[in-house]
Amino acid sequence: MSNSSSITLFLLMEFGDTQELRLLHFWLFLGIYLSALLANGLIITTVACDQHLHTPMYFFLLNLSLLDLGCISTTLPKSMASCLWNTRVISYAGCAAQLFLFVFFISAEYFILTVMAYDRYVAICKPLHYRTILGSRACVHMAAAAWGTGFLHALLHTANTFSVPLCKGNAVDQFFCELAQILKLSCSDAYLREFRLLVFSTFVYLGCFVFIMLSYVQIFRAVLRIPSEQGRHKAFSMCLPHLAVVSLFLITLIFSHLKPPSVSSPSLNLIVSVLYSVLPPAVNPLIYSMRNQELQDAVWKLVTGCLPEATKCPCSSMYHT
Repeated sequence: MSNSSSITLFLLMEFGDTQELRLLHFWLFLGIYLSALLANGLIITTVACDQHLHTPMYFFLLNLSLLDLGCISTTLPKSMASCLWNTRVISYAGCAAQLFLFVFFISAEYFILTVMAYDRYVAICKPLHYRTILGSRACVHMAAAAWGTGFLHALLHTANTFSVPLCKGNAVDQFFCELAQILKLSCSDAYLREFRLLVFSTFVYLGCFVFIMLSYVQIFRAVLRIPSEQGRHKAFSMCLPHLAVVSLFLITLIFSHLKPPSVSSPSLNLIVSVLYSVLPPAVNPLIYSMRNQELQDAVWKLVTGCLPEATKCPCSSMYHT
């Protein structure tokens, strides 16, 4: 295949040369996917239906859970179908759609995590002005900006990636249509256009990372000045889950794209891609609920039917400040 105009489909990574190995991957992915659906669905429903959780912190957590569901639903269903029906084929349009959606959800999630760092900063460093700074309109605008920026980012990368000639076949060395793997199929001279966009995106991501780190420097300085041990414990309980999620997201993503070529192998690439594309959406709800008694109580009340407001589910007004 000499160029992208002649490509009508792509071949994804094969999960094994035996039916037993493919079925093992299928059941593993199915278990992870159902767990992620259940956990994130519980958080979304609980936050939307419990009036006590209609605060900026839980509003942004609801957005994070929606993005986690979108991210894992972009990759795993197709992978499970490939394992079950023993097919590596994905159409050209399907590959472009998968790439767009994955970059969209991943980018928007990173921007939401940045906004959540600002929420923690204001709550701890400027508690008297919290309701003024993070009013309902400001929170909606920040969430919309994160989603919109992610959409624009994904649109630019997808359009630019699939506009370059693909001269190196149609076999994608990944279990989904990943940006880096599609670019490996492009002509070397055409890659420079996308490289400039990647450099720009890297600076944007670095800017968000610096903002998150500076926010936490200020947060920890403020926490250490809190006189009571109970107050420090409450502040750390609010910040550590977010910091853990950011660390998991960045470490797996960075390792996936910056690991030395000498240690690359199909099996390692599969494991690393699962770590950054599948593990965070499945683990994030657990991280956020582990040290959050308020969220645990709200989920328990919703599950056991002890929450009267849950039957009414006032989702039209997401939260009150």
